Amino acid sequence: MKLSRFLLPALATCLLTIPTMQVHAHPSAASVVPAKKLASIQRIDPTFWWVGMKNPKLQLLVHNPGIADSKLTMAAYPGVTLEGTQKLESPNYLLVNLNIAPDAKPGKLKLEFAGGKTKLKYDYELRARSTDKSRVQGINSSDFIYFLMPDRFANGDPKNDIIKTARARTVARDSMYARHGGDYKGIEQHFDYLKSMGVTAIWPTPVTENDMPKASYHGYAVTDYYNSDPRYGTTEEYAQFVQKAHQNGLKVIHDVVLNHMGSYNYLFLDQPAKDWFNQWPAFTRSNYNSSALNDPYGSARDRDLYNKGWFDTTMPDVNQSNPLVSTYLIQNFLWWVEYTGLDGYRIDTYPYSDPKFLMDWGKALLDEYPQLGMFGEAWVGSTAQQAFFARNILPPVDGFKSNLPGVLDFQSQNAIWDALKEKGNPTRLYEALQGDWLYEDATRNVVFMDNHDMSRVYSVIGESLPRLKMGFAWLLTTRGIPQLYYGTEILMKNFSNPDGLVRADFPGGFSGDKQNKFTATGRTPQEQEAFTYLSKLGTYRKAHPVLQTGKLMQFIPQDGIYTYFRYNDQGETVMVMLNSNQDEKTVDGTRFAERLGGFSTGTEVVSGAAVTDLKSFKVPGWSALVVELRK
Repeated sequence: MKLSRFLLPALATCLLTIPTMQVHAHPSAASVVPAKKLASIQRIDPTFWWVGMKNPKLQLLVHNPGIADSKLTMAAYPGVTLEGTQKLESPNYLLVNLNIAPDAKPGKLKLEFAGGKTKLKYDYELRARSTDKSRVQGINSSDFIYFLMPDRFANGDPKNDIIKTARARTVARDSMYARHGGDYKGIEQHFDYLKSMGVTAIWPTPVTENDMPKASYHGYAVTDYYNSDPRYGTTEEYAQFVQKAHQNGLKVIHDVVLNHMGSYNYLFLDQPAKDWFNQWPAFTRSNYNSSALNDPYGSARDRDLYNKGWFDTTMPDVNQSNPLVSTYLIQNFLWWVEYTGLDGYRIDTYPYSDPKFLMDWGKALLDEYPQLGMFGEAWVGSTAQQAFFARNILPPVDGFKSNLPGVLDFQSQNAIWDALKEKGNPTRLYEALQGDWLYEDATRNVVFMDNHDMSRVYSVIGESLPRLKMGFAWLLTTRGIPQLYYGTEILMKNFSNPDGLVRADFPGGFSGDKQNKFTATGRTPQEQEAFTYLSKLGTYRKAHPVLQTGKLMQFIPQDGIYTYFRYNDQGETVMVMLNSNQDEKTVDGTRFAERLGGFSTGTEVVSGAAVTDLKSFKVPGWSALVVELRK
C-alpha cells in the first residue's frame, strides 16, 4: 500500500461525508437502550471458535447497547471455564474471558446476560477443528503467485453486484473508483487459465468487508473483520473458494491490513474505548518513513509519527500496544486460517504496526500453524532496511526482532526496472541479491515486477515486448517466490497517476466485453507471444525443482550482461543470461567454468533450440537466454 492509493482526486469531495479523525463520544447513559428493552445480542467476536487450539485462552468481545451493565453467567460446560468479564469505556461492550481445556468437546456454550428485568441468552458455538491435511499448505519458493484485484478480474455471479445494505450500491465500470462487479465465482471460472501459466497460488487484494462509501473496491479499509465482502460472495462462499482452489492445485493467499481499518468499521463508529485507536488532538498523518524505527540517532517523536500517525483521514490507526486490541486482532487472523484453510498471509503496510505487536502476532500464528506462509509489504529504500522486517541475522533493535518469514522484494523490483529500461543497467540486479546475506532465508522473499500501487512494467519499459520477455525470464528463474500482477501476461499497461489506471478490468472477465483475452483467439499476436513465453517458462519452472529450490550463483555483470546459474545436488543446472543492450553481444563462456564444467551442450528452455557450444554465447539485444545444461 502506498499513500497515493487513498489520496485520489475522487475522494476529495467525499471526505466531509466519511468519519475522520474526530474522536467519537460514547453514548450517554440517557441514550443507551435500557437493558430491559434489549431483544438480542447484536454480535460477539469471534463469531465462533474451535476446541483444540494450542492457546486455551479466548477473549470474546460482546457488542450490544448497554451490555456492560449486564451480569454474565455460563451454564456448566466440561473443559470450559469462565474466567471473568471486563468493562470498557463504552457501555455497549463487554469482554468475556474463557479458558478452553485441551479435552473440551465441540458444542454450544450457554451464555446468559442479565440486566434489569431482562435476560439475554446466547449460544456460543465451539467447533471441531478440521483434520483435512490439504488445508494450510503454506507458501514457498516452489510457488508462482498470481496477484489480482477480485473486483477487476472477472464477474462470475452478477447477483452479488449490488448489495442493498451497502453504502455504495452501484456498479459503474466506467468509473475507476466504483465497484465493477468481480467476485469469487469469476476467479473460479478461470482456474484453468491460471494453471496454464504454471501458477500455483492466487493472491487477491483483501476480501474482507470494505463497506466504505467511496473507492471500496481495493479492500484495504476493512469495515468488518469477520465478514467477507458480500460483493465478492458470502463468508461461506469464500471458504468454498479456498477449498475449490485446493482441489484445483492452487493455493490461496489472504491479504490483510494490521495497521489500520476503515472509518465505517463498527469498532470505530462506536469505539470500545478511546485507547483502541491512536488518537491525536488533531488529525495527524504518519511520516511514512520506517527509518525512524531503527535510526540509532532518531527521535521518539519521529517513531511515534511513523507508528501512530494515521495512514489517511478515513483510516483510523489501531492501537496495537493495547493488549486487548492485540488479542482481538490475533484471534481474528487465527480465525480466518482455521475457518477457511487459507495457505498464507500477505501483510499490507507491515512496518507501520506496533513492533511488539508484530512479534506477538507472528508468533501466535506460527505457533498454531507452523506451515502458514507469510510475507509482508515493506516498501523501504534499502536492502538493509528491507531485511530488518524479515527474519534476519541482525541483532534486536529496541526489543524488535522480526519473525516474519519473508517480505515483498522491492529492492529487486527496482533493479529489474533499471535492467529493462532503454539504457538498461543490470548491476542493481546483482547488488539486490548480493545483500541476501542479511536474511535468514532470502528464498522466502516474493519477487515481482509491478503491482497495483505502481505503474505497470510494460509501460515503464516503453511497451517493449523483448524487454518484457527478459523480465519474465528473470522473474521465473531468480531466487525467491515469483509474483505476477494480473494482466501483465497480456500486455496490460498504464501509469499509476492515479492508481486506478493500473487497476483496469481484465478484458473478457465481464459481460459485454468486446474482447476476451482469457483465450488465444481474443489476443493480438503480440499479446499471444507474451502469454506463450510466460507460460512456457512458468510451466517449466513448475516441473523443474532446480528453479524452485536450487542454489544460485551469480557473476558480476559485464558489458551489460548479467549471468547467473540455478543448480542443485541432483545435477540439474540452468544458466540465465540477460542482455540489457540494444545490440547482440558475444559472451566468453570460459568465465563461467566453475558452473559449466562437466556440461557439453544445452537446450534453450523457451525455444527448444540446441546449444552446442558452451565456450561462447551469442545473446541477441534485449533478450534472455535460459539454457538447461546437459552433460
